[in-house]
Amino acid sequence: MSGCGVYSFTGTNLSPDIKTFSVLNFTMGTAGGPSDLPQRLTEDLKEYFQRNTSLVSQPGGGDLVLEGSITGYDVTPAAPTANDQAGLNRLNVTVQVRYTNAKDETKNFDQSFTYYADFPQDQTLNQNEARLLPTIRENLVQQIFNKSAADW
Repeated sequence: MSGCGVYSFTGTNLSPDIKTFSVLNFTMGTAGGPSDLPQRLTEDLKEYFQRNTSLVSQPGGGDLVLEGSITGYDVTPAAPTANDQAGLNRLNVTVQVRYTNAKDETKNFDQSFTYYADFPQDQTLNQNEARLLPTIRENLVQQIFNKSAADW
């Protein structure tokens, strides 16, 4: 049996002539946040693509290229209470991503992705950051993957 056109595995929607991908090192374009956040996001993206596609990772020049910058790292009040105080605080992380598809430039994008997690108002960010960031990174990676490889 032979087929042609687009194939799909684990939810991807990639042309069969796409064989490689590159995730260039993300940068920190905002104040705040742990200094290793861009590196962790870069590695999480590489691992997610390797787990969920048959594409081969290469340092640069892949058929698909992802690069970007963390542009927002903010704590805002959430869930106001009756006495006009925040019941929760919300950590928002925003990433600006540039995606290049060397085989089909109509798929290229430069887009912002945001995800957040809440923590109790009576606790500090330092007390919660290590617990919240893995979930935030995981959701950002899924959003980026869905937009690029799954084309959703």
